Formats: sequence, structure tokens, C-alpha cells
Amino acid sequence: MSADPLSAQTVQGDPDAVMRTAAGQVGVHEGRDHGDWNNIQRYSDEVPGLEWSQGQPWCATFVSWVALRAGAAALFPRTASCATGVAWFKERGRFSEYPAVGAQVFYGVGGSEHTGVVERFDATRIYTIEGNTNVNGSAEGDGVYRRVRERTSPRVYGYGYPKYPGGIASADPAWPRPTPTPHPPALEPFPGAQWFHTAPHSPVITAMGRRLVAEGVALYSQGPGPQWTDTDRRSYAKFQLKIGYRGSDADGWPGPVSWANLRVPNT
Repeated sequence: MSADPLSAQTVQGDPDAVMRTAAGQVGVHEGRDHGDWNNIQRYSDEVPGLEWSQGQPWCATFVSWVALRAGAAALFPRTASCATGVAWFKERGRFSEYPAVGAQVFYGVGGSEHTGVVERFDATRIYTIEGNTNVNGSAEGDGVYRRVRERTSPRVYGYGYPKYPGGIASADPAWPRPTPTPHPPALEPFPGAQWFHTAPHSPVITAMGRRLVAEGVALYSQGPGPQWTDTDRRSYAKFQLKIGYRGSDADGWPGPVSWANLRVPNT
């Protein structure tokens, strides 16, 4: 195996730094030409060696940028190619079919079609931050978004595990685990779409409303409060429009993807 040109760098990155850096880019969009998205973005020009990738699909370049800014460049492949990223992790024995916090997830045939970073996971889903994607179902990516995907989806190929100094929190039963620090989840889990149709009265609704206020989309004359109302729904619809939903998709009823983007704190 050839020497890694980044291996001499001081490793400072950790999963939290990677996630903070990625989260700070959520909502950033690529440029447009004559009304069409054009793949022109900041990340190619800001990653040494990847300047040539400007105007190309940029999901892998985004991950390289995140790693560089988080002080973890030596822990991730520096590449604009998803397939090269998969090979990089496999060569180092750090590839798994199980998710891990701060891992690089790869999608499609051989992991060659798309990539992002895993912010968290649960028993059935992964919660990611991805560049060159969208939340409206189109095949054309346009920005950086939080996504929610099923762990068992055939589109999920696998995960590259960066060699974080403190270890990595993985779902892989064969992988060494760092000593856990017990603490409640920072974000409120999605309570399910049907729950909102029961007109719930809950502190979760208050917490959701406060996040809608923080996002600048709230329509409350008073509040927010614990009772789900039509004002909550109309405010939520404005948030859906803000993150890229269009038409009837912005109906005001929370779903797992928009809920993950709203980041309601745990109650």
C-alpha cells in the first residue's frame, strides 16, 4: 500500500467536530445558470487538489471539505469520487455494513453514486448530512441537506469508519466500542406522522414551536404552546418551503425528513 500523503498531519478531528462542521453548511446551495442548478459551489475551490472538480457532482468533495475544516483531513479520503472513497476505507480495513456516528456513508452500486456523513442512527434509520442532494425527490441535487434514510434500504452500500482518536460509536457488533457516556438524546425523536393528526397536547409541540420561531417561519400571535393547532401546521408548512419542499409536499404535516431538519430539542 502506498503511503498516505495526509498521514503526517496532526489528527485533531473527532465526530462532534465533523458533525458541527457539516451542520453549519445545511441550507447552502450551489449556483444557478438560466434557472438551472449548475454544480458551482464553494467546496471544490477550498479543498487543495480538488479545484478541478468545480462544476462536477460534489457530494464527495463536500465530505472532503468537512473533514478538512474539522481538523480530520487525515481520517477521510480527499477525493471527488465516491468509488475512490470506498476503496480508501476498505484498504485500511475500516469499512462496515453498519452505521456509526461520524462515519462516511456511501450509496448506490458499489457505493459509487452518492455519499454523506452520518450524524446519528437508530434501530431502523440513519440521519445524515449530505451535499449535492435535495429533499423534494428530484434526481438533481442542489444543496446541503439533512436526510433520513432506512438502514435496510438497498441503496445504502456501506460505511467508512474514520479512525477517530477516541474511537467511533458503531452499530457493528464486531467493532470495538468507545466507553459510552450516558446522556439523554439531544434531539426529540420523530413521534410519527399519525401522532400529529390526533391534535396532541405535549411539551414536544412547544419545543417544535420554539424551533419554528427560531427558523423565522412561525405565525403565532401568542405562544407557541403545547397544543397542536392549525397555526402550528401553517407554520410548519412555511418551514417545509424553507428547506426545499414544493407544492403539496409542503402540507404542514411533519415527516421524518423535515423533523430531522428542524432539530427539535429533547423534552
